[in-house]
Amino acid sequence: MNIVVIGGAGFIGCNVADYYLKNKHGVTIFDNFSRKGTLQNLEWLLKRHKDNLTVAQGDVRIDCGKLKSVVSKADIVFHFAAQVAVTTSVVDPREDFEINALGTFNVLEAIRQSGNKPIVLYSSTNKVYGGMEHVKIVERNGEYDYENLPLGVAESEQLDFHSPYGCSKGTADQYMIDYSRIYGLRTIVFRQSCIYGYRQFGVEDQGWVAHFTISSMFDRPLTIYGDGKQVRDVLFIDDLVRAYDMAIKNINVTAGKAYNIGGGPNKKMSLLSLIGYLEKFFGKKLTYTFSNWRPGDQRVFVCDIRKARNEFGWEPKIGVEEGVRLLAAWVKENKEEFKSIYF
Repeated sequence: MNIVVIGGAGFIGCNVADYYLKNKHGVTIFDNFSRKGTLQNLEWLLKRHKDNLTVAQGDVRIDCGKLKSVVSKADIVFHFAAQVAVTTSVVDPREDFEINALGTFNVLEAIRQSGNKPIVLYSSTNKVYGGMEHVKIVERNGEYDYENLPLGVAESEQLDFHSPYGCSKGTADQYMIDYSRIYGLRTIVFRQSCIYGYRQFGVEDQGWVAHFTISSMFDRPLTIYGDGKQVRDVLFIDDLVRAYDMAIKNINVTAGKAYNIGGGPNKKMSLLSLIGYLEKFFGKKLTYTFSNWRPGDQRVFVCDIRKARNEFGWEPKIGVEEGVRLLAAWVKENKEEFKSIYF
């Protein structure tokens, strides 16, 4: 197959590209390489795959002709190009809108106008559900939890876009679904919770599991915004890539639908729990301070993943402690690569 990965040099994108290249498919990466770590991820891919990898540099906001050309012969398009942080969206909402909303519109139009109808998989976010103020939150065993949602948040939860980031990603999410309904494109939307794993160069504003792990490796001080009891269901990258592949293979069922994708209620973790794991794995006490809550922060988000399980047979396999251990080991093994990015 011909696979196009838009944002293919990012964390998720390069793992998806690597998966399909290992399985002998042709892969084209479309990326503007503006994010830290993308050039390192590209170099990693080029070292591993001499054949079947094509690189196209471009920007989803402006390079519509390039987009149309790249997708014109694609069998599958993954769309990962995004502005990824709530905090950044608050500082510069226009850029956030142009990348996430306009960029996704451009991707969809390029596909529609090309006459080709590849499968399109879009990585959305749990932020489309907003603050969920109507759902009562309690504290259990030193962590926040839903009082009456033992299985997590289902796709039937009302959409309620919070923050410019939530609005831009939510707009793209809905365009993906509607282009399936109106134009017959075979689109799939994954409303993703916290994803972590190899090739993730996390920063304070986004990618908290990787950010905490990298900072711990290099003895950099950590700031916890809030009280550290906030909880996310976390999903290791290998489980996510497998979910993508399974959803695509079941496109007759999944086309035009949205799925909540994360670790689910059995694979969730608080910030303080992560610190405990990292202290164990690195064999040292970590330095951290507390600061005020940030705009748009949710005390809890946990996906109800039953729809994905029921409709295309997926559920995560890698446990929380195992996943953090795998990430920590990868960080240890790649110290020099991190130095070139962070220092």
